[in-house]
Amino acid sequence: MTMLEGLFFFGSTSLDSTDDEKTTPMLEGLFHCNVNVSDLDRSLPFYEMLGFKVIVDFRDGMSSPELATALGLSQAKLRGVHLSVGDDPTLTRIDLVEFQDPKTAGKPYPHLHHTGINRISIRTKNLKQMYEDLKAKKVNFLSEPVTLPGTDFTFVCFTDPDGTVLQLVEGNL
Repeated sequence: MTMLEGLFFFGSTSLDSTDDEKTTPMLEGLFHCNVNVSDLDRSLPFYEMLGFKVIVDFRDGMSSPELATALGLSQAKLRGVHLSVGDDPTLTRIDLVEFQDPKTAGKPYPHLHHTGINRISIRTKNLKQMYEDLKAKKVNFLSEPVTLPGTDFTFVCFTDPDGTVLQLVEGNL
């Protein structure tokens, strides 16, 4: 049994729509967050340890001119998986990708106040127990869990094997 409940995002993710809405472009929700990794075989067990499971597997590789064009590249060969905390196909996923050509390059942002997406927040149950379990497994935490004043919202940040920052959250703002 996993203590993860899902990725934490503000807003509605309802997929119900009327006939009129089907002809008007509109957002339905977040499909996935992409995390590029330097070594998929090293990173996947880390995310599985958190409670994610593989729901789409393209570890054998993916490459096409259409993929390259869509990503703004002259060529693209990659391998990866889509991860989820449940079986609902509408849940937000993590798209864990190792680029093979061109190779995954660089490091994650050097600090959390860098412009752009800088962390992925994961809703949990019993955050403090999950923190202790992961700490015992030598996961690198940026601090101990903290609760925002005047709320029951508790969170803690940690890094994956490449240094990408993830955040466990529990409670509400």
